Amino acid sequence: MQYIDNVIFVILLIAGFGLFGKSLKELYRNIKLGREIDRTDRKAERWAIMTRVALGQSKMVKRPIAGILHIFVYVGFVIINIELLEIIIDGIFGTHRFLQGILGDSFYSFFTSTLEVLAALVVFAVVIFFIRRNFYGVKRLTMKELFGWPKKDANWILIIEFALMVAFFTMNGADHYADSTRFASNFPISEHLFPFFGNFSLETLHVIEKSAWWFHFVGILFFMNYLYYSKHLHIIFAFPNTWFSNLEKKGKFNNLDSVTKEIKLMMDPNADPYAAPPEGEAEAPSKFGAEDIFDLNQHQLLSAYSCTECGRCTSVCPANITGKKLSPRLIMMKTRDRLEEVGKNLNKNGGKFVDDGKKLLNDYITKEELWACTTCNACVEACPVLIDPLSIIFEMRRFLVMEQSAAPQELNLMMTNVENNAAPWQYNQADRLNWTND
Repeated sequence: MQYIDNVIFVILLIAGFGLFGKSLKELYRNIKLGREIDRTDRKAERWAIMTRVALGQSKMVKRPIAGILHIFVYVGFVIINIELLEIIIDGIFGTHRFLQGILGDSFYSFFTSTLEVLAALVVFAVVIFFIRRNFYGVKRLTMKELFGWPKKDANWILIIEFALMVAFFTMNGADHYADSTRFASNFPISEHLFPFFGNFSLETLHVIEKSAWWFHFVGILFFMNYLYYSKHLHIIFAFPNTWFSNLEKKGKFNNLDSVTKEIKLMMDPNADPYAAPPEGEAEAPSKFGAEDIFDLNQHQLLSAYSCTECGRCTSVCPANITGKKLSPRLIMMKTRDRLEEVGKNLNKNGGKFVDDGKKLLNDYITKEELWACTTCNACVEACPVLIDPLSIIFEMRRFLVMEQSAAPQELNLMMTNVENNAAPWQYNQADRLNWTND
């Protein structure tokens, strides 16, 4: 029987990690659909940012209650899953509490006691999060853009985490009462959660412990593979997203080499407009700005997968606050939705994209949303994992202006004035200083 358990365990382990690896491979392929961008400079600064923001959660605690609760879940869940190493060893070789023999009774007791305290903090945090999200009425968590799957997804994650922690406590509590001499001080919380376990027979306790052990193990595999369908991919992608984040000053937009070249040609009457570009210089892009996910860069697509849907960006957006249609969070969610749709298209057609007649612009993100943005960078500053919704908005507005000449009338008038008068106002250059006469 033990041999059969070990075989089943190994099959589940290989299948679980195999499916997870397949999912990561698809996500990587989808991200690579974007334009290449070099973000490998200033490596020391990038490592420091990733350590401070992704690992240290420095931006989360700017909202203390949510930030501290998130740290409880983040730290607790990560450290508790170190125990997964012990579960894997026990499952493969049929041992029980393998690390106790390695670490020694005293240190193992300290280790498991620490895990129990962290698990209790996780349970406390996920319960509070569930109440806040469903009953307390936090505005950014009750907006209509979260209705349907996004809300269900967030709740399912909290329920799964709660169930895994309950299984963890049940497993430990059964172990304590099955062998109270060996595990006398290892489980300071579990032994008090299940006092009725003391009335059960040894065989019953072993069944309870083994059932909770299997539930915990299978639950971890399920949770791991569920991430592919969930906003909780940020658990993985927050780290590379912060590492590859834009280190330029906020509000500094990128300049197109092709446009710079055109300006230089205009200013140099002796330049040859048909000359080949010098080696190392980029040719004119086939398209200005972004109409679909293929026109965005790879970091922007990575950011779409990294979005936590927390809504901090939308809650500080002046356009959204004043009733405009724009929601920076929804910009990232729609970008991810389109990216997922393209990924399914690739899977269906053997890795080749077949035109589906849809684009990110208009089919997912409307012009009204794009032109509502004031480019204030409040959303960029608010994001706890350094996502930049403004960069996507800007590239799509660039496409509207430079490819479709579809800017609002006010902007067209301003640009015409700049072209004719070298100023945004509609009067002759010779009259620009008339205001000083009085």
